[in-house]
Amino acid sequence: MGASFSLSFTDQDGFSSSSSPSLGDLPESCVASIIGYLDPPQICKLAKLNRAFRAASWADFVWESKLPPNYETLVGEVLSFVPEKLGKRDIYTRLCRVNTFDGGTKKIWLDKSTGGVCMSISSKGLQITGIDDRRYWNHIPTEESRFGSIAYLQQIWWFEVDGEVEFPFPPGTYSVFFRLQLGRAARRFGRRICSSEHVHGWDIKPVRFQLWTSDGQYATSQCTVSDPGEWFHYHVGDFNVENSNSSTRIKISMTQIDCTHTKGGLCLDSVVIYPSKFRERLKQRGYLKCAKPM
Repeated sequence: MGASFSLSFTDQDGFSSSSSPSLGDLPESCVASIIGYLDPPQICKLAKLNRAFRAASWADFVWESKLPPNYETLVGEVLSFVPEKLGKRDIYTRLCRVNTFDGGTKKIWLDKSTGGVCMSISSKGLQITGIDDRRYWNHIPTEESRFGSIAYLQQIWWFEVDGEVEFPFPPGTYSVFFRLQLGRAARRFGRRICSSEHVHGWDIKPVRFQLWTSDGQYATSQCTVSDPGEWFHYHVGDFNVENSNSSTRIKISMTQIDCTHTKGGLCLDSVVIYPSKFRERLKQRGYLKCAKPM
């Protein structure tokens, strides 16, 4: 699509005259209708073209189509203060920021490109067997977590982690992951190093993952935790939301309770919930570990 076009005319005396309408001459409503088909980052880029595109990029009907259908519920759930008559673009911008709630144990945001709802639950928001006994677990500060800390397992016989969340997810299909790493990372002389000192027991039997929802959905899978030194998203399962007018309660579990051996050296960052199509993103970046259904 060109930035401008020209029309040439010849008058009775043989002289030619030209007019050069530009994109700036398009009516704002027309521009808004066009950019409504684009994704949010593209809209923001086109807003820099001229005044017409800049004004059209603030049209409420453009951004309402990008927001989740239950965005008003989401605003009330995660934003502590919202000015009256806030425009839809501003609402979208605020929901795209990482918003913390539930005592700082959960974070939620919209994906900037798709408007999909994403959630992360910190290790401190999960029920971890033995977490209060420092012989087994410790909370370690780190810059590698959204929450600024992770739970580190030195060793334990009975490994069990449970989580629960209730939230008004918009309609769609979602995937649940545990974000885990074998080995303890640190920085030395500006370089990242990872100690595998306590890593043991994970290659003997796989970890079992389970997912339940309040409307009866269930998924279970298992996977061997492997590849020390890198963070991976271990896929628990998927769930589907059809009704945006009610909250969905989700329970998640990760266990390895074979007490014939100890296991240790595991970093637990969080549980993350993404729209299911994000699995391909994780796969392309090499962050995905797909468990086998049971």
